[in-house]
Amino acid sequence: MSTADSSFLEIVQQDDGEFVLKRIDEEGALVTIQFSEEVSEYLREHSVEVAKAMIGAGVQTASAKSKAAYEAQQKEEVPSTVH
Repeated sequence: MSTADSSFLEIVQQDDGEFVLKRIDEEGALVTIQFSEEVSEYLREHSVEVAKAMIGAGVQTASAKSKAAYEAQQKEEVPSTVH
């Protein structure tokens, strides 16, 4: 598996109604969302949109946290100049 290929993700709805975020080239799930029967009935055809929004929000939050941690680490690694 190359690094470029592994960066492509997809959201798949399983036969049991569960939504799965996974890498295109792999079988394992990175994230799963399973709505209860009550929520599924309430959402009806909107469940796909809600699952996408939930997964999208999670990916954006994780990305922002990762970026912040990386930037903090870079600031710590900057050598100070002593004159």
